[in-house]
Amino acid sequence: MPSSFDLQQWVRPNIAALKPYSSARDEFKGTADIYLDANENPYETGLNRYPDPGAAAVKAKLETLKGIPANQIMLGNGSDEIIDLLFRIFCEPGQDEVIILPPTYGMYQVSADINNVGVKVVPLKKWFVPDVPAILAAANEKTKILWLCTPNNPSGNDFAASDIEQLLEGFPGIVVIDEAYVDFAGREAYISWLERYPNLVVMQTFSKAWGLAGIRLGMAFSSPEIITLLNAVKPPYNVNRLTQQAALAALEKQEEQAQQVTVLLGQRTLLQQYLSGLEFVERIYPSSANFILAQVKDPQGIYNYLMNKGIIVRDRSRQYLCEGCLRFTVGTPEENEKLFRALLAYQE
Repeated sequence: MPSSFDLQQWVRPNIAALKPYSSARDEFKGTADIYLDANENPYETGLNRYPDPGAAAVKAKLETLKGIPANQIMLGNGSDEIIDLLFRIFCEPGQDEVIILPPTYGMYQVSADINNVGVKVVPLKKWFVPDVPAILAAANEKTKILWLCTPNNPSGNDFAASDIEQLLEGFPGIVVIDEAYVDFAGREAYISWLERYPNLVVMQTFSKAWGLAGIRLGMAFSSPEIITLLNAVKPPYNVNRLTQQAALAALEKQEEQAQQVTVLLGQRTLLQQYLSGLEFVERIYPSSANFILAQVKDPQGIYNYLMNKGIIVRDRSRQYLCEGCLRFTVGTPEENEKLFRALLAYQE
């Protein structure tokens, strides 16, 4: 990242000039006996009032857990909303571009297409490693965002910190690190790098290690200036009351969450051992996530066989570098045992 990084030169002019919508709950943040300001139904249902637009209670818990100030945290309706907001803040439709590194999370491409933003594709090298020189060479003044998914989906590997550092130092625009699977990686999260890099946005999620995919809650961590932009562009009540309540309840159970992660890591190792003993498994890729990518001899046949047994895995065989591959999410010990027995029966 250039030493003279100027955020304003990367923000779309209309966004920089935007006056955010001010909701009733933005204008009055205290408590009162009677609320007649937001045109809500006054009859109590438990959900008749609008949620806190800033989800302050959730952010306060995350501030303690992550060691990141609340003004550097933004919460989205899933990470997908955050991805879309970043496109809208930094990328001029029909003019600007972003860089993605396939195979990677598919929503970067989909969101680019929705927002009419060009995509420069710099494929990962063998073993799903970023081609750092090629990435930096592809960037120009119209290349606004670099999307890095690490641990990567669908491969499961974690990019080397030295590669991430080179990209943050050399890429002139916004670098987004999607850490949806960081809790399984056994390393410090890149949120610890925020002070060093004002062009860095780190995304995490409640969907994986926290077991809350159903509530759709994503997290963005960045500089206060970038978080201010995200909050200005997001819908006023993007995180509903039920989602906030579920997140707060989960954050009170950090020990239980840590125990589940420990079990899943042990099961990941066991599943790798299971798969390595099967004659139709040709390669097992290293994983820092809660899934394993494996190359097999007949991916479609195995997929259909497991589906008929009531076991659903993900066929990734048509993705670049994933030819012949199936992706196995790490399940409970009981689920993994059933998977292994089914695969043994298929082999026989």
